[in-house]
Amino acid sequence: MSKRTASTESEQERKKKKAESGAAAAASASSAHSTPLPVLAAKASSLHYLTGFGCHHESEALPDALPVGQNSPQVCPYGLFAEQLSGTSFTTPRHENQRSWLYRIRPSVGHPPFTAVASASSSSSSSPSLASELVVGDFSNAHISPTQYRWKPFPMPGSDSNGKSGSAASASASASASSATVDFVQGLASLAGHGSPDSKSGLAIHVYTCNTSMVDKSFVNSDGDFLIVPQHGTLHVRTEFGMMVVSPGHICVVQRGMHMSIGVEGASRGYICEVYNGHFRLPELGPIGANALANPRDFQQPTAAFEDRKTNFTVVQKYIGKFFTYTRPYSPYDVVAWHGNYVPYMYDLNKFCPLGAVRFDHIDPSIFTVLTCPGPDVGVASADFVIFPPRWAVQEHTFRPPYYHRNVMSEFMGNICGKYEAKPDGFMPGGASLHSCMAAHGPDAATFKAATTELQKPVRLPDDSLAFMFETAYMLKLTDYALKIAQPDEDYWKVWEPIQSQFDPNWKKTNTNSSK
Repeated sequence: MSKRTASTESEQERKKKKAESGAAAAASASSAHSTPLPVLAAKASSLHYLTGFGCHHESEALPDALPVGQNSPQVCPYGLFAEQLSGTSFTTPRHENQRSWLYRIRPSVGHPPFTAVASASSSSSSSPSLASELVVGDFSNAHISPTQYRWKPFPMPGSDSNGKSGSAASASASASASSATVDFVQGLASLAGHGSPDSKSGLAIHVYTCNTSMVDKSFVNSDGDFLIVPQHGTLHVRTEFGMMVVSPGHICVVQRGMHMSIGVEGASRGYICEVYNGHFRLPELGPIGANALANPRDFQQPTAAFEDRKTNFTVVQKYIGKFFTYTRPYSPYDVVAWHGNYVPYMYDLNKFCPLGAVRFDHIDPSIFTVLTCPGPDVGVASADFVIFPPRWAVQEHTFRPPYYHRNVMSEFMGNICGKYEAKPDGFMPGGASLHSCMAAHGPDAATFKAATTELQKPVRLPDDSLAFMFETAYMLKLTDYALKIAQPDEDYWKVWEPIQSQFDPNWKKTNTNSSK
């Protein structure tokens, strides 16, 4: 045998052994990850997050799973498939372009055709509808009213608006029995909105109430980004990018097109702002400078985790406000590595750095903006997410509660915990209010009286209070759920009725009543 032949055979043997070794390693890795990923994280503190806002991140669950120097090599490490998830068009300007590359065990495209999700009336009691029938995607025929609305806490599944068990007034008509188990997708209900996702214009405001986890089931939203605000109960949010644990006092954003499965520890409730166009970003700070409000370093993104598991997995996808489904023979959470800037994220609202007036007057609530989704006009948002966190009130000679107001924007408010300063008695945690474009609103009579007669000194707004606002340039329309099922407070308008005229035609300016 010639030296060249021996060398060739030796090289072939080395390649064979390397291939066998790689196959064995892959088989070992596959076996190790064939068990299901946890629906609930054992310890929230054990999860690792990446930090920053709008950054290009990367994460891999196996070493060297990310290709080096290119996005789509001829053969990816570990035999993975390269798949791009685009959150903006290819030609969106680079500073606004959002996309991620996912390296997964199987491509997402491997599934049967979609079928429409069956309604509750056509689903048997042992197999309830996969999704809520109370989600609206086209608000052109929704109810129109400029009335000020307030809702008491939205009922949990199996309880009516008074907390009594056995009512069909739960947040999902798909699961109205008193003993029903309702997951996140089944417990969605639209309250208000404008536009429609097929025109990629407008937004929707939803609530969710649920009491069971999504097991072997994921939800994909084709229509827009979800900004989720938990009010009661911790959410364990499994995504293709990894897991986030989101408790009340935190928020998360899961963008258009991403798989997510929500795990819960018990009865859970919260609010959602869905934007049909664009994405949330940090507000500009202008003369504030480089710091304050929500700092970029405090936003967290999940890290890669995967399962290589064969099972009958149900996918529910929302498309133009309707739900469709298919079943696939494996889990979609098979992303071994990813990189990009189109990534779900979470934020601890306790890390928000509030600003305010330190001498006189009440600052406009825009100073408390955490995130904004810009509209077509500069300075006018499709959606602002604003919070009213614990802070000091120190203004002198000032009516300190929120002023009486008529606004070109529409204001939807929710209460996460505690008492809201403008209406401490009627605006309850788990409830909501809506003051539409140019609908007058402001403090109730009792708050006005207290704020105009009290001795002013520095006051700490309690640490156990937290309210928020979804503010939008769109004129919102209301759903059947908002007006007929959730049962708005019919006496809300009466909170202003006791306000009496304070006009004194004989008033004279003195040193004690001088504005400053």
